[in-house]
Formats: sequence, structure tokens, C-alpha cells
Amino acid sequence: MKKVIGLLVVAVVAIGCMQPGVQQDQQKKEWAIALHGGAGAISEDRPDSVKQAYFNDLDEALTIGEDILADGGSAEDAVEKVINYLEDNPKFNAGKGAVFTHDGEHELDAAFMVGNTREAGTITGVKTVKNPITLARKVMETSEHVMFATEGAERYADKVGVERVEQDYFYTESRYEALQRALEQEKEDNTEQSSLIPQEDKTALYADGEKFGTVGAVAVDKNGQIVAGTSTGGMTNKKFGRVGDVPIIGSGTYASDVVAVSMTGWGEKIMRAVSGHTVSSYMKYKPATLEEAGDYLLNDVLNPGEAGMIAVDKYGNIYTDMNTNGMFRGSSDSEGNREVAIWD
Repeated sequence: MKKVIGLLVVAVVAIGCMQPGVQQDQQKKEWAIALHGGAGAISEDRPDSVKQAYFNDLDEALTIGEDILADGGSAEDAVEKVINYLEDNPKFNAGKGAVFTHDGEHELDAAFMVGNTREAGTITGVKTVKNPITLARKVMETSEHVMFATEGAERYADKVGVERVEQDYFYTESRYEALQRALEQEKEDNTEQSSLIPQEDKTALYADGEKFGTVGAVAVDKNGQIVAGTSTGGMTNKKFGRVGDVPIIGSGTYASDVVAVSMTGWGEKIMRAVSGHTVSSYMKYKPATLEEAGDYLLNDVLNPGEAGMIAVDKYGNIYTDMNTNGMFRGSSDSEGNREVAIWD
């Protein structure tokens, strides 16, 4: 009788491993990388020159990562350097292009994670760190802790030699104007009529006018290292002390032994879904392909208009999709598949 039960168990396990959609013994690509620069209601009604400028910047960022990985470099370096470029570019809401808080300041968050070891480093609420993703990586590599916040994170930046700047470094006219619009909208909503608006809708007003801004990158290298990184300036008009999904490991940033994920969108929604970990768990325990897991998160867990996602699995399969109307994104792999896109 025990022998029969044993055979049944083996048969059930074998059938489970052969579920449709789960690819077995895939050939691993030598490398793969994906990046994003924010998702949301990105208007297509803008001059062709402006659109082309975004495409050019996404292309340049992607080339940085491609060159590192094609030369045999690490996924860690590729992710950091791609995000550094996006942080230094005022078009994107991270680093130089960070949005303004309600108090007229800039507060930046970032996270870095290696899936093979589950080592991670995150920082939140920094005001003087030029490249937050570099500090997040330093936290991962040199500290016994995972997360540093505000002044403590800035003190740690001094300790590990990460460049700091004055607040005016982050000033851009377009971000300042976005804050003024948000403050005016807030005044209008602080009326008797606004008390009838559900709190969820009020929170949405803190989003940057056209998009939820964040930058991120995910990569797998020739040695099989799977890495995720995300950096953000937060949400326009965000209130004091607000922390979004980016520095919360398992939410906006996550990497495991099967997948690396970076999210962009409405942080509160992404956090509540524990989005990055949800994708990894769905792949491992369903089991499911990367595409199935990404579609499950964006279509079944999150609501339309809330998020975009990039991910790469251990085989080098890439996922870049969103339930918003647009996401600044790019992807490439060692087999010559390459894309830079904003809308569908």
C-alpha cells in the first residue's frame, strides 16, 4: 500500500511540474536587461521633438547597460550605472529631476537587491545625496543593516564616500510649477464639497501631473546574477514623512533566485500588493512563467491606472508592461532583442 501511495505522489509531482505555461529546461540567455523611467497618464499630445528626446535618453540609458553586460560585466554594475544616468537626467523623477514635497523640498528613496543571495540595501528620505541608488548599493555591500533613513542615511553616505549636494541641485522649473499646480488644486479641494471625495481619490492628487515618476532597472548577467534597483523622487506634494514603495523590499523593488522586479506607479497601491514578492511567489509556487506572473499582478491584483512593471527572470526572459496608458521603458538581451518604448 505504501508503495502505491509513493507512486501516486511521484505522479502528482510530475504532472504538477508539467503544467501548461511553465517552461522546463529553458536555455539561459547570456544576459538581459530592462529599464523604466516612470509610468502613468503620459500624454501623447506633445511635440515630436519632445517625444524623440525621451526616446533618445531611454536609448542611451539602455546602451549603458548593454555595453556593461555584453563585455562580461556584472548585473550589479549594469543596474547601478543605468539608474545613475536616469538620476542625472532632469526629465525623470529621480535624482536631479526629483519632484517637490508639500514643504517645497526634495526627498529621495532608492533600493538595490541581488536575488541570488537576497542581499539588499535601501535608503529613504535623503535630501542631499546626488545618486541615491549608489548609496543603496553601498548599504547592501558594506553595512550589516538593510535600510537607512533621512539624516542617518546621509551620515552613512559620508562614511562610504557617496557624493552629496545642496538642495538647489535638484531644482527644476517644471517640477516647481507642478508643485504650484498641486497646491492650488489642494486649496480647491479643501472646501465643504471636497469632504465628499473619497480619501483614495484625494491621495491620487499627490501624483506628478502626467505620470507617477520613478526610475529602475533589472538585469541578469552571464554568471546568473539577478539584480533589481529602483530610485525615485517620490510624489509631487507628498506630505512630511511619507515613504513610498521603492525602498520597501518586496514591494517596489525585489529580486529572488527566479526573478528581479522593479515597479513604478502609485506607491501605496504597490505596497499593499507587496508587488515584487507577489510576482516571485506566483512564479515559484503556482508555478508560472514570468509573463503569467506579471499579467496576474497588473490585471488581477492591481487596478487599471495604478502601476507599471519591469522584470527579468533567471533565464533572461523580459517583461515590461503596465496598466496605465504609458511607461517610459527599454529592454535588450544577448540574442539581439531590443525595444525602447513609451506607449503601447
